[in-house]
Amino acid sequence: MKALFKIVGGILVLLILALVVLSITGFPPKDRRPGLWIKGDLVTTPVTDWSYTNKIRTIEVQTNTWYFVPHSVTIFCIFYNGQLYLASIVPPGGAKYPGGRIWDQMVARDPRVRLKIGNQLFDRTLRYVTDPVEHDGVIAAQTKKYPEYKYAAGSAFNVFRIE
Repeated sequence: MKALFKIVGGILVLLILALVVLSITGFPPKDRRPGLWIKGDLVTTPVTDWSYTNKIRTIEVQTNTWYFVPHSVTIFCIFYNGQLYLASIVPPGGAKYPGGRIWDQMVARDPRVRLKIGNQLFDRTLRYVTDPVEHDGVIAAQTKKYPEYKYAAGSAFNVFRIE
């Protein structure tokens, strides 16, 4: 029994050490690989103009998981009608919000996120867009910003407004 406690204790210590190292290094997302913590300079002042994001290809989004280790992804950002949005593609047959991608599910549980744009961090809240006119306008703006990106026929989109 003592040996079992030593093994379990050793595994827990190694897990805690790994999490401490990862929280220091961040282990940010890269391309299509998700990450954990994102690092940068926290901006606490209000942002009144997100239009500069039209020149930025991707941003990083860190969500809060139920198991207290963040989940972060790299994603497109869309500036539309004075607001900043994120859209998550749902492949044909995939679950719409709150399903879809893992980060969609995390946002459904806790809409508070951390965005990394350039080297700046913004703590914000995401709101799922239910208005069809707003939703379709954001998708049209996304298609215009990323014309080279092709979507599978029958794909749907979960659209989130950044507040």
